[in-house]
Amino acid sequence: MTTKPGQLMRETGANFMPKFDDRGLLTAVVTDQKDGTVLMVAAMNAEALEMTRRTGFAHFWSRSRERLWMKGETSGNRLAVKRMLVDCDQDALVLIAEPAGPTCHTGARSCFYRELAGEELAPVGE
Repeated sequence: MTTKPGQLMRETGANFMPKFDDRGLLTAVVTDQKDGTVLMVAAMNAEALEMTRRTGFAHFWSRSRERLWMKGETSGNRLAVKRMLVDCDQDALVLIAEPAGPTCHTGARSCFYRELAGEELAPVGE
């Protein structure tokens, strides 16, 4: 497999060079800084990434509403971003955050509150 010069810089260099997909998005996984629990997964475009970096609060691109939004803009349950981890080819991020309340719109701490048990969903931890 041949590595292109730009790809090598993206994968091993020190410069932040986010690689957005053909829709202008990258994936962001949000975890709780206290214990590493995965809280949510969302899409970010360049504007959401910039707003997150500038304000310190998680912003995302809503694919269904086709608009920028800040997590907690209506509920108050914002995500204060403490660290941002970048994957090897810079097309995904992990936002390590301090949540100000439940992260899921259902009121659950995490959007991942169910697990697949056979063919059914069961609450996590039961």
